[in-house]
Amino acid sequence: MTNIVLSNLSKRYGDTLAANGVDIRLDSGSFTALLGPSGCGKTTLLRLIAGFEQPDAGSLHFDERLVADAKSMLPPERRNLGMVFQSYALWPHLDVAGNVAYPLEARKLDRAQIAQRVTAALAQVALAGFGPRSIDNLSGGQRQRVALARCLVTGTDIILLDEPLANLDVHLRAGMLDVFAQLHRDTGATIVFVTHDQGEALALADRIVVLDHGVVQQSGRPEQLYNEPANAMVAGFVGHGALVTAHGLDGTVVLGDSPVPARGDLKQGPVTLLLRPENLALAASGIAATVGVSRYVGTGYDTTLRLANGESVSLVSRERLEPGRQVHFSVKDAWIVPG
Repeated sequence: MTNIVLSNLSKRYGDTLAANGVDIRLDSGSFTALLGPSGCGKTTLLRLIAGFEQPDAGSLHFDERLVADAKSMLPPERRNLGMVFQSYALWPHLDVAGNVAYPLEARKLDRAQIAQRVTAALAQVALAGFGPRSIDNLSGGQRQRVALARCLVTGTDIILLDEPLANLDVHLRAGMLDVFAQLHRDTGATIVFVTHDQGEALALADRIVVLDHGVVQQSGRPEQLYNEPANAMVAGFVGHGALVTAHGLDGTVVLGDSPVPARGDLKQGPVTLLLRPENLALAASGIAATVGVSRYVGTGYDTTLRLANGESVSLVSRERLEPGRQVHFSVKDAWIVPG
């Protein structure tokens, strides 16, 4: 397996600094999600790792081997990695087996060895027996699995996934999440997964790197980013929650007129709190609020509450609440967002 080390890596396109001094280490066998809004730089980092782009500054290493810097670059075919693209990049004139076999044929392996590897790769993605089928006759999820099998067939220990679920419907996405998780368990490969969907990142990755404007905002385990975001950008992008203004007073955080339990660096004066819906509940007394909108979401009613200062929070209530109703709620846990 392979460690991937990005050291002060930068890449500019015209006036846009797509990657700005990125320093991250992706440990061997890890499953890392590069997460962020459109244009944040996550696809640029993936292309730098793949060898499709050369950095303007900094360096990229696989273990101790220099792969790229501003003066030199190892081409993609010599990096021993596989990549699955958002568009699948399959050839319609080849059947399933032909698409999966292509990288092996390029390496001029003998036919028997190619056939054996293709059969094994298709079985690994639950497509055993699909070899003779036409690409045109496959569903989106099946095409995605063919692309994944083509990536696996070379025996690579680095797998790059570029928004691989973007073109699938909700049902197929759920199934492919299981496929990727099983793939990671089976291969132990170092996987880098680009997505703008924080739900996918939380479900799959053992580490998440959040990017914005080419800069790493926070890197860590999903639980850490969810429960202890490093700044307002991460707090607003990872998970669902509300950022509200409270006050630190004599070692206590006060929201409205009520003290609330809060973790983090408490200081005197205004503080920003992250309130997750699961940590809020309607109560007979507590923080006063006015009901805004209440929508049924299956497990209850997603209810927006407006605070006296005009800010809003959300919680799940067991009943639909009428807009304009005066209520109170309690806080079980809050995080003081570093400012």
